[in-house]
Amino acid sequence: MNIHKFVMPEVIFGNGSIQQVGESCLRLGATNVLIVSDPGVAEAGWLDVVIKSCRQVGLKYATFCDVTINPKDEEVTKGCEAYLENECDSIIGIGGGSSIDAAKAVAILATNGGQIHEYEGVDKIQLPLPPQVMVPTTAGSGSEVSQFSVIVDTKEKKKMTIISRSLIPDIAIIDPETLSTKSAHLTASTGLDVLTHGIEAYVSLAATPLTDVQAQNAISLVGKYLRPSVASKINQEAKANMAMASLQAGLAFSNAILGAVHAMSHAVGGRYPLLHGDINSILLPHVMEFNLLANPKKFADIAYFLGIDTRGMSYMEAGRKAIEYVKQLAEDIGVPQRLSDIGVKQEEIRKMSLVAFHDACMITNPRDITAEEIEGIFRKAW
Repeated sequence: MNIHKFVMPEVIFGNGSIQQVGESCLRLGATNVLIVSDPGVAEAGWLDVVIKSCRQVGLKYATFCDVTINPKDEEVTKGCEAYLENECDSIIGIGGGSSIDAAKAVAILATNGGQIHEYEGVDKIQLPLPPQVMVPTTAGSGSEVSQFSVIVDTKEKKKMTIISRSLIPDIAIIDPETLSTKSAHLTASTGLDVLTHGIEAYVSLAATPLTDVQAQNAISLVGKYLRPSVASKINQEAKANMAMASLQAGLAFSNAILGAVHAMSHAVGGRYPLLHGDINSILLPHVMEFNLLANPKKFADIAYFLGIDTRGMSYMEAGRKAIEYVKQLAEDIGVPQRLSDIGVKQEEIRKMSLVAFHDACMITNPRDITAEEIEGIFRKAW
């Protein structure tokens, strides 16, 4: 009998749940929290909601809101300085994947010391982290439930993937109401990130029955609700279901890991200040085409999850329909179609291919891949 492991934090889900952040910190023994966020979240008013919740339960707090798109090593260092200077004992991360990944990285340095570069890879964290409560405001990254933190190495111009059970937050609070302040473009971009998480987790070499059920539901929910979520900020049904899709895709990829899309996306994102979801949306159908040969049955399943009538089709035929669906979805919601459209330079493709080849996410890609094949996929997507 196969033995499977599945790890996750405590999850609080539902409209208005963001107001439980202060009480959640108290339950973890917090007395003085560092709130890590970004200017966009502060402007939208969600940072004030978190601060009010902390005040209501008598928690001391400090804020660090200097996180930028694709969080950088130097931002993590500054965040750790803020944590130590204010004598904090716990961390709240509120925002998209950038803020939450940065909050996790600050937690690493707060108790383990050194530089964040020392923790790149798998299981490099030696000492326990401070209590962490994460509040996502985008239905996208899944970082609030994952054992990942991705930080840009500004010197090497690459994204460092840090993987450790220690990075799974203690409590994740998912409030669909926070999605109402997102733009249509950000909704589309983060939604394609959710779909990428679901698909890559489902076809991952490390997938298990425990992750498959999360991935397949996430894929199905994206197929049904991403378009209406992009179309309307006030469609509460769509927002709630995209928040659930993001949560379930996050649980899936945290335990099954990812694949070539994310390995390649990390290589691009380390060099360009681009939305992670935009890069994924461009690369996803090209990587699916490459990986189809490795597991046609699972790609046929994906077509079914997306609502495609696959009766009478071979696995390969159904898998190709799934790829066509992803391309059409990207076009419908207005995300970029080519790497050249978002400013990626063709002359950097070779370097990015080598970086992607060594990314930790490539280990669980379902099909063997060389640096030359990665370069070929990049050029198709350019």
